[in-house]
Amino acid sequence: MDRTEGPAAPPDTVRSLVPARIDRLPWSRFHTRMIAALGVAWVLDGLEIQIASIIGPVLQHADTLNLTSKEVGFSATIYLLGEVFGALIFGRLSDKLGRRKLFIVTLGLYLVANGLTALSFNYPIFLFFRFAAGMGIGGEYAAIHSAIDELIPARYRGRVDLAVSGTYWFGAILGSLGEYVLLDPDLLPRNLGWRLGFLIGPVIGVAIWGLRRNLPESPRWQLMHGQAEAAERTLAQIEREVESSGVRLPKVDETKYIEVEAHESTSFAQVARTLFREYPKRSVLGATLMISQSFLYNAIFFTYGLVLKHFYGVADHDVAKYFFAFAAGNLLGPLVIGRLFDTIGRKRMISSTYLLSGTMLAFSGWLFNIGALTAVTQTILWSVIFFIASAAASSGYLTVSEIFPMELRSQAIALFFAIAQVFGALGPTIFGSLIGDQDHPNPGRLFIAYLIAAGIMIIAGIVAAFWGVKAEQTSLEDIAAPLSSVRRKADRLGDKLDPGTGPGPAPA
Repeated sequence: MDRTEGPAAPPDTVRSLVPARIDRLPWSRFHTRMIAALGVAWVLDGLEIQIASIIGPVLQHADTLNLTSKEVGFSATIYLLGEVFGALIFGRLSDKLGRRKLFIVTLGLYLVANGLTALSFNYPIFLFFRFAAGMGIGGEYAAIHSAIDELIPARYRGRVDLAVSGTYWFGAILGSLGEYVLLDPDLLPRNLGWRLGFLIGPVIGVAIWGLRRNLPESPRWQLMHGQAEAAERTLAQIEREVESSGVRLPKVDETKYIEVEAHESTSFAQVARTLFREYPKRSVLGATLMISQSFLYNAIFFTYGLVLKHFYGVADHDVAKYFFAFAAGNLLGPLVIGRLFDTIGRKRMISSTYLLSGTMLAFSGWLFNIGALTAVTQTILWSVIFFIASAAASSGYLTVSEIFPMELRSQAIALFFAIAQVFGALGPTIFGSLIGDQDHPNPGRLFIAYLIAAGIMIIAGIVAAFWGVKAEQTSLEDIAAPLSSVRRKADRLGDKLDPGTGPGPAPA
């Protein structure tokens, strides 16, 4: 079995083949188990958002929590704010304390908070637990994406990351189906059905708790934090598990070693300096991709039912039928075309999916404005558009998780996620105000809203075409040299850093 080899390293420096050994691994049961255990984070978020949107009207009855429409809307805002705070807090802790500790803590927080939400007896208690559950899911995003990218071999990283992100819509479908049954007054009392809905997520979480507890720490994280021997042991354990399935491990290219020195926790100042001084173009790229997809999805998703109801006369109880087609398109997109991000390449696929989905959205908006669509054809168009847009949106998360140094990966994901959520929150407000009231819906004004969302997606596609990073089938350490890398420090001393792309051979 291959181990860390090579000429003697300078004092206090570790010369390691850990990243190369991870990237040369064939797909195995270990990787499948890891994706099942970690990827559930997106399923849970989709589940939570969908359940919250469905039970809103139920919580307005006197025999439940007797909330006003404003209070229902604010509870959704509180959940999103919890996601932002959770991402920022747990993202930093994930970089400091390790991926494994945090993806255990964040799942535990979500399970407890969501379970207690079901027991809420008044509005303040309900808000408190919604915020706490949001923190757990927000923390999951940062820790989970970091762990997946650091443990998945480079040649599979793109398709796996996109597929995991796309499972958000599987969670949304589960939420819809669950509430369709639980909110049926002929089956369950109204004040019991909505409470049971909040237990669906914890049941799923408990089911994968054992899988997650048995996952190892990221060997890459251990290596970069002065735990080289622990990284060797962890990776040897993974290799033994892969070999136990009858797979023969290919030989490691010993020229792909990396030299690192132990790195202390990264300060906020160093994070800001790395992102915005050493990697300004990549930071603009990440922010643009994340903001555009967040605006688009929040704008369309949260006003989906209003458009069907006000413009096409779809009854409230029939909206769900149209939602399933929309969700199916979103779920299938990353699963079907995700592999192209590893073969055709990141820059081409990211830019083309953003440009194409934006252009198609503008065209569908024009058809809507001239009255050429029905509820069915509108839904078909949305399903096709978001088949592509879902892959684009997932690639935004993929991008920010792989183009920055490992020591601040979780914090970078958290930062861009938070920025995207803030801007994305404007989408429903803008779309909702342009839809107009129920008695006088205005297709011309909504067409303007569609053009705004389409334009933002097209701008993101142009930015990706010029500043995208060719990260396909490339080691994370070659895309962005770790802060602890000896090569990186030598480049800095020699003033060789490119202020546009930062160190590393992958062009931007």
